Amino acid sequence: MNALKSIVEQHKSTIFDYRHTLHRIPETAFTERKTSTFVEEQLKKLGLELETGIAQYGLTGLMKGHGPKTETGKTLMIRADMDGLAVTEETGLPWASTHQGKMHACGHDGHMAMVLGTALVLNTIKERFNGRIKFLFQPAEEGPGGAKPMIDAGVLENPHVDYALGAHLWPALEKGMIGVKEGPLMAAMDFFDLTITGKGGHGAMPHFCIDPVDTAAQVINALQRITSRQMSPISPTVVTIGSIHGGNSYNIIPDTVNLKGTTRTFDRDVWVSWPKRIEKIIKGVCESMGAEYTLDYKTGYPPTFNDTEMAALAGECAARVVGENKVTIPDSTMGGEDMSFYLEKTKGCFIFLGTGHPGCSPLHNSKFDFDENVLLTGVELFCDMALTLLK
Repeated sequence: MNALKSIVEQHKSTIFDYRHTLHRIPETAFTERKTSTFVEEQLKKLGLELETGIAQYGLTGLMKGHGPKTETGKTLMIRADMDGLAVTEETGLPWASTHQGKMHACGHDGHMAMVLGTALVLNTIKERFNGRIKFLFQPAEEGPGGAKPMIDAGVLENPHVDYALGAHLWPALEKGMIGVKEGPLMAAMDFFDLTITGKGGHGAMPHFCIDPVDTAAQVINALQRITSRQMSPISPTVVTIGSIHGGNSYNIIPDTVNLKGTTRTFDRDVWVSWPKRIEKIIKGVCESMGAEYTLDYKTGYPPTFNDTEMAALAGECAARVVGENKVTIPDSTMGGEDMSFYLEKTKGCFIFLGTGHPGCSPLHNSKFDFDENVLLTGVELFCDMALTLLK
């Protein structure tokens, strides 16, 4: 066992305890009071310079190396997301959620435990690195997004952040694997609410009506043709209508239909073009059908792009941690991540840590769980990268 792995192993029970405590107290976006308080207490024990109350419940802990060139060294940020989901837990774990209807079903409890564990380990070997490490804990990754307001509050300055790292537990990868990919890893994600207004009436007399249900059907079909006819077939895009509500009777044409949808792409130019593309189609269809509409298009997260050099370095460090045969280039995913905002501003890399095994539950599932040994892998990887970047 190498020296770093041995040090991480010594702190195994504490890292697992971090996860258990956090898993019991899941809190949804911008309500992470208990979570933030617990994280703050752990960082205080390590003697870090704290900044709290960022974007409501976000916080950072700054650690300075004891290497000979610390004052002129770089600054690395290691990020964890804090929010849980509105999911009722069904794992039966001894440390299951104590907050009714809320659960860490996306692994954010594990992400926080890894970053706290990294701070714990690196605090014992500060003489081995120069510069500074900013441990960042942000609210609301699941939406509406905590990264941007934290950046707006100045978390990438004082000191200026040169590098950024983050990781996500990933059941789509086999347990024990580390996924590292340069370039596009996760998609830009936007959301929209659409109300189509027609003229209701008797279902047996449609000629006296303007049918918003029929109009909605035409809009949905037309929106799908953006992907099939306006986009390059080698550049993945998605337009999904996830909700449609209108009417409540067999024989009454309603006045309105409400729809909710999302768009996804890896292409930044396409991402910027979505609002106009979507509205142009909706407007054209509604005008042709005699209906009116209101569209509320919400810009979400940009594409998550990993820096080429940082991805290469992450791959080298991952090979030291788990062996070359367990490092892979993962498939990109149409899921979104607000880690993307940090990666827009600094050189960085977002990494997948495999938790998959036969029969495992997916993310956002009420039975989602993972082998906690992956947390030790994540801590060792973060530590190895920190020591390499700030040597």
